[in-house]
Amino acid sequence: MIVTINDPNEKRAAAREVLEDLTQWFEVEESREGFIRDCADQFFLAAEDNGKIIGFLCLKKTGNATVELAVMGVMKKHHRNGVGRELVEKAKEAAKAQGYEFMQVKTVKMGMYDDYDRTNRFYISCGFKELEVFPTLWDEANPCQVYVMYL
Repeated sequence: MIVTINDPNEKRAAAREVLEDLTQWFEVEESREGFIRDCADQFFLAAEDNGKIIGFLCLKKTGNATVELAVMGVMKKHHRNGVGRELVEKAKEAAKAQGYEFMQVKTVKMGMYDDYDRTNRFYISCGFKELEVFPTLWDEANPCQVYVMYL
């Protein structure tokens, strides 16, 4: 089940639990803590299984017509079960209902790392389209791929 969480402390606790299960992708502690801190002020969807948080997704406004999928994660043991896709679908519905026309997401460019290639393929399968690569936005070892979607 997908639910909206509004309480900042609940958001941070849920994000921490999920992201600490995903250190393979969120290995830099400073970045992980930044995502956890920032999610408190963002639109927050959580995936629950028997009352336990198993995934989440945060949206942040980046323009009058655009919202960014700022961070999402699904606990490893729940990967490949449709949880992430359900979170993205609910996020699309919520963003559209809030008047946004576009959604974007940033990840590491395809071809750099196998783990991120799976992430790229996931976003593409959800309907995102390649917009642009920023080779040094993060650093040269992690070129930033921006995907967009019309809502």
